Amino acid sequence: MYHLSQAYIDGAFVPVQGTEVVDIINPATEQVIGTVTLGNRDDVRRAIAAAQRAQSAFGRTTKQERIDMLRRLQAAVLARTDDIREATIDEYGGPLSRSQWVSEYASQCFATAVKTLESYEFTRQVGDATVVMEPVGVAALMTPWNSTAGSICSKLASAVAAGCASVIKPSELSPIQTHVIAQAIHEAGLPPGVVNIVIGRGADVGAEISTNPGIAKISFTGSTPTGKAILRAGAETMKRVSLALTGKSATVILDDADFNDAIPKALSAGFLNNGQACIAGTRILVPRARLAEAVGLVKSTVASLQVGDPRAPTTVIGPLVSQAQYDRIQHFIRAGLEEGATLIAGGEGRPERFTRGYFVKPTVFVDVRNDMEIAREEIFGPVLCLLTYENEDEAVRIANDSAYGLQAYVFSSDVERARRIASRLEAGGVMINALKHELTAPFGGFKQSGLGREYGTAGLEAFLEAKTIVSA
Repeated sequence: MYHLSQAYIDGAFVPVQGTEVVDIINPATEQVIGTVTLGNRDDVRRAIAAAQRAQSAFGRTTKQERIDMLRRLQAAVLARTDDIREATIDEYGGPLSRSQWVSEYASQCFATAVKTLESYEFTRQVGDATVVMEPVGVAALMTPWNSTAGSICSKLASAVAAGCASVIKPSELSPIQTHVIAQAIHEAGLPPGVVNIVIGRGADVGAEISTNPGIAKISFTGSTPTGKAILRAGAETMKRVSLALTGKSATVILDDADFNDAIPKALSAGFLNNGQACIAGTRILVPRARLAEAVGLVKSTVASLQVGDPRAPTTVIGPLVSQAQYDRIQHFIRAGLEEGATLIAGGEGRPERFTRGYFVKPTVFVDVRNDMEIAREEIFGPVLCLLTYENEDEAVRIANDSAYGLQAYVFSSDVERARRIASRLEAGGVMINALKHELTAPFGGFKQSGLGREYGTAGLEAFLEAKTIVSA
């Protein structure tokens, strides 16, 4: 049993002053595996004060000093790879393959930041001016429950590279993963106050971060409504804000695609991370003339997917993170049926043979209109929509007919044709015939999927301000 009741402030693990105790529940078994005592506003104020004390000296460190810190962070997190994987499975229900990927990705974030930093010029000449890129100041890093270790490490890597001391606010649903990462950060031996971590609720710790004048920059990943609230709250103190928000990603399968290859990949994109991924391709667009073929392949592919114990190597879809998330998914499945969509896979309730655990049936609807709730809202579970189109123009129109624009996918036997479609899609990223990431390329969304970019040079510069110096 875990009993977590500490924050990481000023280089030390200290008891939190908050008093709210929350159970940590294994989503596969619904068993309580520990408790966490949440921090409060006083805790995060202490963390902000520690970061402010550290910022002056840390902001003046050399590029090489920060590279050395990043390498120590990489080594410390890499040494905790197994612990991160186990925590992800126990606390979150991530399938083994996904959990292993996340545990390795966490340390890779620091290695990628080193490469970016090595080639980055902080001082450059622009005409008669010298432009100097300086750290923006103390940064708040607010991370979601669906990708805790990876989100903390990717944001922290950019902040450290830029010379920004940080206050990290992870989700209260991921205290075990956070504790493992905090131990690794401590072992990396950064100066006290450069990294501080307080777990607490958004209405308490998050609200304090959003309004406290000691925070110069916020990097938040989560829902669009919460992102808007942070943006409004931070306006009074003119905080620089980066937001990675809601997605309702479209997967466009063109009429020349190999459906035997494209449909399974499209389903993998949709069911990614048990469907709990902002980049999940939850709207699959297929040519109307090939709908019957697509439906047949969807049915057979979904039927072959193993739902169950996240530790089993053959499991593709594990449980959802919580009872609240399970209930949310059931709502959307009922809503789809009430709006007239037709189920071709899955449906309400748990899969057969499951009497406990937050497991849901991988679900796919057909006869979906793009104005239905299931096609408009981010469901955040393994529930997908199959939509049809007549021609390329209609496919692009449907794909872009969304308030969101985070990610998109295109499948075609003609890569150049796919690239032309990709150029017309209103999304921050497009994957063509593949499901892979480039960790040095910008990541972020169009429209209500966010503001700003993360990763690589774009992610580094999100924590920098340009100072122009012109002399006689």
